[in-house]
Amino acid sequence: MKKAIVLVSGGVDSTTCLAIAKHEGYGAFALSFDYGQRHRAELEAARRVVKAFDVREHLILKVPLDAIGGSALTSEIEVPKDVALEEMQSRIPVTYVPARNTVFLSLALAWAETLGASDIFIGVNALDYSGYPDCRPEYIESFERMANLALKECVEGRIHMQIHTPLIKMTKAQIIKRGVELGVDFSMTHSCYDPDPFDRACGRCDSCILRRHGFDEAAIADPTKYAP
Repeated sequence: MKKAIVLVSGGVDSTTCLAIAKHEGYGAFALSFDYGQRHRAELEAARRVVKAFDVREHLILKVPLDAIGGSALTSEIEVPKDVALEEMQSRIPVTYVPARNTVFLSLALAWAETLGASDIFIGVNALDYSGYPDCRPEYIESFERMANLALKECVEGRIHMQIHTPLIKMTKAQIIKRGVELGVDFSMTHSCYDPDPFDRACGRCDSCILRRHGFDEAAIADPTKYAP
């Protein structure tokens, strides 16, 4: 069984991505990050998701991106609320975390090389997303080229790294439908950027709006617990 590192945040996309990797026959090693995010409920969701799947190992790395700040997810900047879908895709929002996917994928590369794995799965999406530059196909293609120049195992010809992005051209509704087809229980997942003290979703941040729109468009009930 081929080994694969799967980045698991605990959200809809990464959970579906993990289900796809398992469906394709990979032995999954789940990788999550405690990066000082204000929505720490996603780490508990990641633990729930990983427990529900037969993963080989789950590694949670502490990466203090909150020490750098610059994002509403890692500092005291206010999380935007009630933004129209059209506006989300017209600008890079303050919830963008500087270099987050570059940092995460670099650490995934290190673990992959240690394990002798040549495959990494990440649930980035270039359609229903909030304008993040590190979710675009050209970014992933560039990172994959860099990866094969950077690792000893690649340079010496033992592995060729591939970054899998099975969701990148799918809408949120298509992602949800695919997850349901693969038996994903989305009640395990967490999407909200600004949950209340009881970890209930706000229903108004970009991530909540995209999630609700996706479930509505898929004609599937959203199991999320929203704050009153």
